[in-house]
Amino acid sequence: MERTFREQLCFLLLSVSVLRGGCRSLENNEISNDFYSLFNPEPRRDSPDAFVYRRPLRCMDMVAVEGQFTFTAETPHLSCATFLMAEPRELISVELDRVDIDCSAGDFITVFDGWVMKGEKFPSSQDHPLPLYERYVDYCDAAPARRSVRASQNVAMVFFRVHSAGSSFTLTVRKHANLFPCNAISQSPEGSYTMVIPQQRRNCSFSILYPVAIDISEFSLGRHGSFPKRTMPGCSESEDFVQLLGGNGIDTSKLLPITDLCISFTGPTQMKIGCDNTVVRMVSSGSFVSRVSFSYRALDSQELQTIKLNNVEDFCFNN
Repeated sequence: MERTFREQLCFLLLSVSVLRGGCRSLENNEISNDFYSLFNPEPRRDSPDAFVYRRPLRCMDMVAVEGQFTFTAETPHLSCATFLMAEPRELISVELDRVDIDCSAGDFITVFDGWVMKGEKFPSSQDHPLPLYERYVDYCDAAPARRSVRASQNVAMVFFRVHSAGSSFTLTVRKHANLFPCNAISQSPEGSYTMVIPQQRRNCSFSILYPVAIDISEFSLGRHGSFPKRTMPGCSESEDFVQLLGGNGIDTSKLLPITDLCISFTGPTQMKIGCDNTVVRMVSSGSFVSRVSFSYRALDSQELQTIKLNNVEDFCFNN
């Protein structure tokens, strides 16, 4: 795996930890000093009557709280990005306000419904409900009504470029409850989650950007049946199944399939996966109320060392 991609992942994860007030140590992450310099202090709370966080926005930034974030250029900034993140059961919305840029000079502000890293996108085109071109909203091209954008999941991204000092804009970031969350990226290396697809033809992915031990405790299609828990070689004939994927990118369509589950069961099914990204992906035909429940925790250094001979580990570090 390229060091630059690993650094990007570690930067994002550490940024979330800092912003949530729960920073922890990550071993062997190879983060350069340049990445540490991007961290911001905790956003400050204004007067009790306002309840709005406000702080400056940097060219490369991570935002995991609601509030207003203002970017003001002191010099040209030609390649900037802000990663936005909420809890898995929330949606992110972004509103652009007090925008002072020159679109005719090549300035732009673009909101993306998801994340992009090294050309890979989350959610993948296979899992997102919108075609790719509808996931980009450009301030310079959009009608005024589209200057407020609600993402389809708990992550979104803002790209921007400004050529002149003094150019500025403000992002207002809000979080909204999501009754039936589909695609999501976990903020934490440990937790539990239940994914439900209520008789809809769609694909949903839950991404954990850490090497983890994962325990799938239940998979239900609204019908009864015995298992094998693992199918050999897969579930190619089924329209309803759960995949466990691993790899070092964020595009689920490019990850390694580790195992498929296509018959209802009550667990546990346990695995340890040494990849930088572990994904539980559920594919639904819409014929059933599909449900999968799982828990996960980060692998410690000894566990990572132990599984280095595992084929999945070899795949993650050699591709």
